[in-house]
Amino acid sequence: MAEAAVDSPMEVVQALADEAMPDEAGLGCLVSLPGELLEYILCSGPLTATDILHVASTCRRLRELCQSSGKVWKEQFRVRWPSLMNHYSPTDYINWLEEYKVRQKAGVEARKIVASFSKRFFSEHVPCNGFSDIETLEGPEIFFEDELVCILNMEGRKALTWKYYAKKILYYLRQQKILNNLKAFLQHSDDYESYLEGAVFIDQYCNPLAEITLKDTQAQFDSIVELVRKALRGLNSRHPSLTFRAGRSSMVRELDLQGQVLEAMNYVLYDQLKFKGNRMDYYNALNLYMHQVLTRRTGIPISMSVVYMTIARQLGVPLEPVNFPSHFLLRWCQSTDRANLDIFDYIYIDAFGKGRQLTVKECEYLIGQHVTPALYGVVNVKKVLQRMVGNLLSLGKREGIDQSYQLLRDSLDLYLAMYPDQVQLLLLQARLYFHLGIWPEKSFCLVLKVLDILQHIQTLDPGQHGAVGYLVQHTLEHIERKKEEVGVEVKLRSHEKHRDVCYSIGLIMKHKRYGYNCVIYGWDPTCMMGHEWIRNMNVHSLPHGHHQPFYNVLVEDGSCRYAAQENLEYNVEPQEISHPDVGRYFSEFTGTHYIPNAELELRYPEDLESVYETVQNIYSAKKENAE
Repeated sequence: MAEAAVDSPMEVVQALADEAMPDEAGLGCLVSLPGELLEYILCSGPLTATDILHVASTCRRLRELCQSSGKVWKEQFRVRWPSLMNHYSPTDYINWLEEYKVRQKAGVEARKIVASFSKRFFSEHVPCNGFSDIETLEGPEIFFEDELVCILNMEGRKALTWKYYAKKILYYLRQQKILNNLKAFLQHSDDYESYLEGAVFIDQYCNPLAEITLKDTQAQFDSIVELVRKALRGLNSRHPSLTFRAGRSSMVRELDLQGQVLEAMNYVLYDQLKFKGNRMDYYNALNLYMHQVLTRRTGIPISMSVVYMTIARQLGVPLEPVNFPSHFLLRWCQSTDRANLDIFDYIYIDAFGKGRQLTVKECEYLIGQHVTPALYGVVNVKKVLQRMVGNLLSLGKREGIDQSYQLLRDSLDLYLAMYPDQVQLLLLQARLYFHLGIWPEKSFCLVLKVLDILQHIQTLDPGQHGAVGYLVQHTLEHIERKKEEVGVEVKLRSHEKHRDVCYSIGLIMKHKRYGYNCVIYGWDPTCMMGHEWIRNMNVHSLPHGHHQPFYNVLVEDGSCRYAAQENLEYNVEPQEISHPDVGRYFSEFTGTHYIPNAELELRYPEDLESVYETVQNIYSAKKENAE
């Protein structure tokens, strides 16, 4: 028996509605079904937005069911953009058809801008004003962010360039929002001190693509607090902390009851949950990110202190932060006379050291030096955040490699948001921008952001005239060089001077000496680096010295290197290279090699054909050897 043709849901709806035109009351007609059942059909079937518009134009009954504020368009919106539903309140009146249109338009505009970035910024870092297009777009910012997330979540190994620039734009948008929220937070009076909230802002700013929220972080603390309450119940079943309500500020007065809380905390944090100070990997930025501290259960003194103090305060013990040199501490008041306290009226708690309690003398033993009483004083939330950001800034300076520049930029932004007139940090920011080549697009006749910074420094401290003058001179020289730059340099493999170039852009290579995997994104017929680099890298010791092709490569460890041809060989088991800049140069990974994007292919127009030939020859050779 031949199978009957199966119509689509749209065809069924249209046919039944057409059949009902002469007599809408006819039995068996779709439109005679109860409204709730019709809504269920329209919401549960694989109907597109276009289908729903067609259904709504069929008859009055279906048009009423497909009203803009009803379930049908809400379901269309939910299916298309599920993550956005969390931003709507169930009690709000929403015109879902209009929301659908606005979100659709925002997606189209966002994709246009993402698609334009590679052509505009391929030759340099995205400049300071490179995101002005996004800032001037109409519509809710959350819609643009959602479209960028959709691009990042596209499956497969394609659209790498789109993903690269979508990530940069999303990074920028979220950081701007977080920075504005942090500045507003810092405007609160000192009695509004949420050390945890401030720490979360820092975490969010340095990790804007991670889903980090104060609500989720607080939920993790709440679960730890419940464990402490359980342990505390074993010590004292009538302890007042057991009845404290979540979100309410309460305080335990008696010192012995406070001590019971700290005893239970130490058991839960250090014995049960195995929190500990990270002595083995102390200089790691993860030790300062609150979500990482809670997940990895390790940190440095200041982050461990924020965890310890937050839990203690939720249980009624008013611990206070002490900006002690070299080792952040907490203090616990032991006196009932609040009018005449000195440093000896406190016990000092080392959260990094499993919550051990220290006297003043033991604090000095901890760091190996005598300190003045002023350094035992309590500090407000801004000072705590300053020290956390200062630690990140030190880590950014400490690394001094490409991977650390983002951390250095982020920590500088955070520090200057709190203290905008720090001359030395403004100078460091100007030097960093100059080093990275972050210049505004199409605006060499305007004052660069670097020059703005330098002018501000000059106003704050005229004594910095020499340093400022040096940077201004080099900034202006950069502008003149950019004015003189000609078009794109095109390198043809067929040219006689390139006859010795064996490898092509997009090939996955292996370094013979150091063993790292990499992908080629550029090449020169001979070494184009200066004499100092050639000497420092000992290039003259190579059999062919600097008179051989050299390749720009993206290495799997995140670095960019310049390797001699004789040190490279084709990787016969090619794998994707997880380098942050892969998408800047390539549009797709095929499983054997990368395909250059339009901008890179323009510079090496004959390389793609050469890649196919190389891969084919290698696999043919492998097949012959196997046989």
